[in-house]
Amino acid sequence: MFGLFNKAVADARDRIEPTIQPPIGNIVEGDTVSSSSLRMFEIFGNPTTAAGAVVSPASSMRVSAVFGCVTLIAGAIAQLPLPVFKRTGEARVRADHDYWWLLNEQFSAAWPAGAAWEFLVAQMLLRGDGIAYITRNRAGIATGFIPWPRDRVMILEQPKSSPREPRRLQYTFHDDDGYFTVDQDDVLHFPGFGFNGTHGMSVIQWGARNGIGIAIQGDEHAGKFFSEGGKPEVAIKAPGKMTPAQQDDFRDAWVKKYGGMQGNRRVPLMLTQGLEVQELTMSAVDQQLLESRQWQVIDIARAFGVPPHMIGETSKATSWGTGIEQMGIGFVKHTLGPHLRRIKDELNRKLFRTVRYFTEHNVDSLLAGDSKAQAEYFGKALGGPGAQGWMTVNEVRRLKNLPPIPGGDVLYRPKDPAPAKPPKPDDQEGNPDDDSEAAAAGEE
Repeated sequence: MFGLFNKAVADARDRIEPTIQPPIGNIVEGDTVSSSSLRMFEIFGNPTTAAGAVVSPASSMRVSAVFGCVTLIAGAIAQLPLPVFKRTGEARVRADHDYWWLLNEQFSAAWPAGAAWEFLVAQMLLRGDGIAYITRNRAGIATGFIPWPRDRVMILEQPKSSPREPRRLQYTFHDDDGYFTVDQDDVLHFPGFGFNGTHGMSVIQWGARNGIGIAIQGDEHAGKFFSEGGKPEVAIKAPGKMTPAQQDDFRDAWVKKYGGMQGNRRVPLMLTQGLEVQELTMSAVDQQLLESRQWQVIDIARAFGVPPHMIGETSKATSWGTGIEQMGIGFVKHTLGPHLRRIKDELNRKLFRTVRYFTEHNVDSLLAGDSKAQAEYFGKALGGPGAQGWMTVNEVRRLKNLPPIPGGDVLYRPKDPAPAKPPKPDDQEGNPDDDSEAAAAGEE
């Protein structure tokens, strides 16, 4: 069976154009490379960065800043509900649809929806694409989704009889039990930024590759530095000549006291002829070790589009309260927004295939403020003072997980104040006859 798979892979590679796969590692745009060479980079790993570290999805997730960004974005998307709506003219209503269970509770027997969404979003960020196979019944209705590791999926273009035909994709899934190939209609493909019709761009390979490499090396260097006591290497100057036995005794005492986990690097050099040597290595302050690691956190957060304060980097923050709240709203709009749009589009075109039904994420839970802010918002939404109502009582209760109440589906519209009456022609200011009548009454 795997012989057939290898043959299928070889045949598929012959059909791939060199420009389909993105440049990887030290291959830059403009280089002439074959698709098989690029595939070899994917199989055997990426070359090291200038810092000397290999940046891969596994090694990147060992960097706390990457782990924080990925878990933050994936966790935020996973907790958003995906209601199903039905269009009724120009309005829409919530629909009681079977796909709600798949999207919000259980992808398949082995995949809870929350864990599946986290997996797919993490694959999208780290590998460029989140992919799930759609299981269908005989009627073509989706019965479940099976998330698949990106490195076990091959994406190929189907042959076209004419260049004017639209592009279609084939997906070959493989694991330890074998492989199978399906058309794009049976696959949920959530690409990252930079989708070119075949695959998206991985953040760790394009936006943060060197930054992650520096962070990996910085973490290892910091670990070694502090494991050895956080002290620089030094040379000991003796006022006179010491015998070899005295030197050995001194070294043993020094290593016992200051050796650390790697004491062999802390054995001092004995200088017995009056030579002077300063510190042999720079201190952590001189190396700007802490500052460098702090900068890498900001650099990695920038690549993922995450505000640094949301992954624990608050040293550069200059505002709290409203400032931090506005940054959180910006995270929903500018960081999550593009991802949510790509996910929504793929779900609607692959599952419903009609304008009658659709789904979209409800982000109200992430935008909700404190109790006072929520009370003010809902008060205006219901038609409070100075506002025209745009929500019903039951819609508000649904957001707060409360049951509906009778009569709660009526949209409240406060009546407009009655316009002022125009002055009559015979009013006191406009009719001088009033004064003459009063004067006449006074004369009588």
